[in-house]
Amino acid sequence: MLAQPAVHTRSPGSAKQMASRRSLWKDLKRRPFLYMLLLPVIAYFLVFKYFPLYGEIIAFKDFRLGDGIWGSKWVGLEHFNRLLHSSDLFKIVRNTLLLNLYGLIFGFPVPIALAIMLNEVRVEWYKRVVQNLLYLPHFLSWIILGTIVIGLLSPGSGFINYVLQAFGLDPIYFMGNTFWWPFVYVFSGIWRDAGFSTILYLAAMSSIDPHLYEAARIDGGGKLRQIWHVTLPGIRSTIALMLVLQMGRMFDVGFEHVWVLTNPMVTSVSDVMSTYIYRLGLVNLQYSYTTAIGLVQSLVGLILVLSVNRIIRAMGERALW
Repeated sequence: MLAQPAVHTRSPGSAKQMASRRSLWKDLKRRPFLYMLLLPVIAYFLVFKYFPLYGEIIAFKDFRLGDGIWGSKWVGLEHFNRLLHSSDLFKIVRNTLLLNLYGLIFGFPVPIALAIMLNEVRVEWYKRVVQNLLYLPHFLSWIILGTIVIGLLSPGSGFINYVLQAFGLDPIYFMGNTFWWPFVYVFSGIWRDAGFSTILYLAAMSSIDPHLYEAARIDGGGKLRQIWHVTLPGIRSTIALMLVLQMGRMFDVGFEHVWVLTNPMVTSVSDVMSTYIYRLGLVNLQYSYTTAIGLVQSLVGLILVLSVNRIIRAMGERALW
């Protein structure tokens, strides 16, 4: 009896990958100079994004400048164990998560609302003026914006307290009050970035088929119904993507924003992981310990992004991958 010849089966996924590789190789040979334009971008990411990952090794070492990275002694998970038993861990994690949670609750819907309102404006010059005014704060540094915020909220000469006193209310020292400081932080962040984030939503709205609005009008739908049944479903995928990116930053608060607005009176609510890393790492020269904190911070952010991305994909929306 003759032996049956071996039959090699190939899954549709692997066949598709091989076809894609062959297509890439053919395209690469056909237009090499076009692909060479990518080389500076690849070099940038290799030098400034991937090569610095090599320094994460010092999280597992007792790093000393004189010994260098490889000459320093290995200490295993000692710095991670120190972080788990640190008395500051609860405070910095709580402050970081709360500030990000406030930003998510109050700040995430604002660009969507601004984009919807701008999308409904029909006078072009007015729309452009408003857009420019909304984008402008994003291009200013936190040094300038922080100074403006502190000046506006000053209890002696600030405009906000001037208005409060005009209505017979007592002035409030916003920057020195642990209740008001988180709100100042969140709303100053909205002021700076909400306008710029509307660009993505406006771009998504521009791709919505105008016939859908016309059909909604024929069916008797007013503006609010058109927004609810046409505009919001049309930008649903963009909202999902922005939510994934926002969740990736839940364990990370921008250093400059906090550092400019903080002061010793509100340290209990303003001391976050980024300021803690700066204070211990650069001021007290505890490089290995703060690298371990940064590594944990990045891993938690990665887990959050993967989890939210998976949830959104399971809900049938277009995720990051």
